[in-house]
Amino acid sequence: MYDYLKGQLVSKQINSYRGTHIVLDVNNVGYLIHTGIHTVEKLTEGEVKIYVSLSHKEDSMSLTGFITKEERDIFNILQSVSGIGVKLALLILDEFSISELIDIMIREDFKELSRAKGVGAKVAQKIILELKDKLINWSNVTPVDVADIETSKDVNQESVMEVQSVLISLGYSSKEAKTAIQEILKYKKDCTKTEDILKSSLEYLSRQV
Repeated sequence: MYDYLKGQLVSKQINSYRGTHIVLDVNNVGYLIHTGIHTVEKLTEGEVKIYVSLSHKEDSMSLTGFITKEERDIFNILQSVSGIGVKLALLILDEFSISELIDIMIREDFKELSRAKGVGAKVAQKIILELKDKLINWSNVTPVDVADIETSKDVNQESVMEVQSVLISLGYSSKEAKTAIQEILKYKKDCTKTEDILKSSLEYLSRQV
C-alpha cells in the first residue's frame, strides 16, 4: 500500500509508552511510524523520506519506517520467519547493519546472531535456516548476466553470482545489481571476497536513493 512517505519530522521518541517511534507530517496529516533506536538517532529536523512497511492485524494497523529501502526490505524478510514480529525484527536491525546481517546469514553464524536482544540460539538457528534459503533462491527472477562484468583475476565468478542473487532477492532490479557490482569491482581493486563485494554494493545502492 505504501512504499515511502516524505514530510516534516514533527517528533521522535525512544522507548515511550507507544514504543520507539517518529511522527511525520505529510500534507498536514500526522503519521505515527514505529522504528528502531538507531533510525531515530540518525534523523534530524526538517523534511525526511521514510521507507515504510504496513502491518495489518485483526484489531490494528501500524506503520514501521526506515531511512533506507534495504533496511525496510530486510525488515519484511525477517518477519517472514515464523515467530518473528515487528518488535523482534527491529531489535535485530538495531543490533546489526544490513551488511553484517547478510554476512551472518552467508556464514550461518547463529552464535553471532544470538547477540541481538530477544534472540536465543534456537531462534537464531531458525532465522538463518529460513532466511538463507530466501536470500539464495532467485528462481522467480531473472539473474544478472555476469559475462560482461569485468572482474580482476582475484575475483571468483561464484562470488559475483552470489552477491547478485542476494541483491535481487532484496528487491533490486537486475540492472541495479549489475551496475553496483560493476562500479565496486572497477574502483575497489582490493574488494574480492563475497562479503566485501556485498557490503560495498549495498553501500553504493543506498547512496543512489
